Amino acid sequence: MTKLTKIKKKDISIFFENRSTRMLFFGFSSGLPILLVFSTLSVWLVKAGVDRSTVTIFSWAGFAYAFKYIWSPLIDNFKLPLFGKFGQRKSWLLLSQIMIVVSLLFTASTDPSKTLVFTAIAITFLAFSSATQDIVIDAFRIESAPQKFQGVLSSMYIAGYRIAMLVSGAGSLWLASYLGTNIYKPEVWQIVYIFMASLMFIGILTTFLSPEPKIKKFNLIKIKQQFRFFLVFISSIIIFVIFYSLINNPFSEKKILDSFLFASVKILLCFALAGLTVYLFIIIGFISKKDVGLAYIKPITNFTNRYGKFAIAILLLIGLYRIADVVMGVVANIFYLEKGFNIKEIATYSKFFGVFATIFGGFVGGISALKYGTMRALFFGALIAATSNLLFAWLAMSQPSIKFLIIVITADNISSGFAGAAFVVYLSSLTSIKFTATQYALFSSIMLFLPKLIAGYSGSWVDVMGYPNFFILTAVLGIPVLIMILWISKIAPVKN
Repeated sequence: MTKLTKIKKKDISIFFENRSTRMLFFGFSSGLPILLVFSTLSVWLVKAGVDRSTVTIFSWAGFAYAFKYIWSPLIDNFKLPLFGKFGQRKSWLLLSQIMIVVSLLFTASTDPSKTLVFTAIAITFLAFSSATQDIVIDAFRIESAPQKFQGVLSSMYIAGYRIAMLVSGAGSLWLASYLGTNIYKPEVWQIVYIFMASLMFIGILTTFLSPEPKIKKFNLIKIKQQFRFFLVFISSIIIFVIFYSLINNPFSEKKILDSFLFASVKILLCFALAGLTVYLFIIIGFISKKDVGLAYIKPITNFTNRYGKFAIAILLLIGLYRIADVVMGVVANIFYLEKGFNIKEIATYSKFFGVFATIFGGFVGGISALKYGTMRALFFGALIAATSNLLFAWLAMSQPSIKFLIIVITADNISSGFAGAAFVVYLSSLTSIKFTATQYALFSSIMLFLPKLIAGYSGSWVDVMGYPNFFILTAVLGIPVLIMILWISKIAPVKN
């Protein structure tokens, strides 16, 4: 038996270790709620007769995922009084998972055709609980194994996450169609959400059976300040959402650059107002300036002190790494429909087989990070993610063909899974054990901010330049990322 064969067998066996299979189930627990907040919910609302503009308002629940950095210091710095005996991470995991179950049952008890307000409250609570669980699981994963094993854990997490999305997305819609008819029946959707709530016990059982990470956590902030912090941060979020919804864009959607610049200024202004809200609470003495500094400023200074003048470059890489993938992905389903493919074909090849292609890509990405190093895997992930966009340009210029569709979707999902796994490993390497939850939540927020902002104008870009040129442009957006990875790998390499 050659040495190479031994290495391969060893690499594969890592995926079957307890800490690896544990992350598969945690990934399932993390991925299950997200589509119940977005796409599955949208179908339910439409079936209930809710108008399109109201349905889109529910997307605001997604702010919980985008701004989870706001309450991540609570998870790093506070020990829960009732659940604390389970350990810092397990206690927060159990609380968030129980909150998800409760919010799913709460959602199931509502009927959006009659009690839309209660449905909105339930979904907001669900999104907040789900985002909280994501924060804890990310911290749990990083603290459970050394850096060299993060690729394997990330791959298993992504696999579980994608399987859960398949269950809560296509699975929930299949269950609804099996139970109901074309006539809206609220009890059908109530059964769907109750069934999904029961699946959360997979995550709860995993939490009970998992050992607490052996990382000492010191409560930097007194427990009595916890409730005050919570009220302050909820207030800041409310201020952000209110002003964001009140400030309208004066520019036409056709003026892409003007609209983009206005949206950027608008978001920064809303952040400033939210920050001002926190500052006012500090001035009146409701919360301590020292505690705010320990919770928010210290994790940032810890990162900047470790990476010095290269910290800005690293944060810029984080903000740009998924830009080619995210910007293109927003219009993918619209493109499939306008190209002439039907919903069944899209669901089969994109939503079903695409999930397994993503899982495969995630496994390969995790092994590559383990064998060849994080930066090499990161570079190759960015390369194939951008290159796969060129296949969409090819598909746009070709005659509609199921074979072509399968090739493009398979390549896109494999590259997305590979790049996603490599990037999670990289973010994990940047995170300090002292501020695991806070720093990783910050990195993941930065990762999505700019790509999501630009992606909002993808439809306008297509209107101006057409699909082929748009897909080529998204591939070109990946070139600066490749250059940055080569540069950063020399000035601030990751030690595997």
